[in-house]
Amino acid sequence: MHGRRRQLTEWDERYAAPGFVYGTAPNDFLVEMAPRLPAGAVLCLGEGEGRNAAFLAARGHRVVAVDRSRVGLTKARRLAATRGLGIAAVVADLAAFPIPEDAFTAVTSIFCHLPPEIRARLYPAVARALRPGGALVLEAYTPRQLDFGTGGPSQPELLMTLADAQRELAGLEVVIGRERERELHEGPRHHGRGAVVQVLAVKRVVWP
Repeated sequence: MHGRRRQLTEWDERYAAPGFVYGTAPNDFLVEMAPRLPAGAVLCLGEGEGRNAAFLAARGHRVVAVDRSRVGLTKARRLAATRGLGIAAVVADLAAFPIPEDAFTAVTSIFCHLPPEIRARLYPAVARALRPGGALVLEAYTPRQLDFGTGGPSQPELLMTLADAQRELAGLEVVIGRERERELHEGPRHHGRGAVVQVLAVKRVVWP
């Protein structure tokens, strides 16, 4: 528990810096996938300073942004407000966050790097939270990112392969799943060539 409290303090300190650590523009992969997301409520996991939440709210979604950092979410609400938008912000630890079932048409997990034991609980809950036809958009760094050093965690267990994603998202159908290298320009913390996994997974409609 002490380690988790220390990590929270570090994130609060990071987000307390002037400006936006990861910029104010939405994630490129999310922008690419946005037209495929059904209208309705979207849950943004590990949303931080709110760049993706504000983007989705501007597209007409009702957005719930969840993060452990109160400082980050305060900036997220302010960012949305500067664009005439509103988002719901929930300060919570994803290790224990109770996600309501059948409540969202989409969920985002953009560079929300978590230990495998938390992902093993969280992603099945995400599948239950999605309504039929709903979608999950996920981008994360792969272990090859350690060779680039252009952002992301330094602990290998927090990184994800496509095989990890396919296994952990067993309740969803992976429509797009790829590992690739790409250029990222998302503020000073994600800048330069990186190795990522990108996933669009859907909850299929089951007809009676």
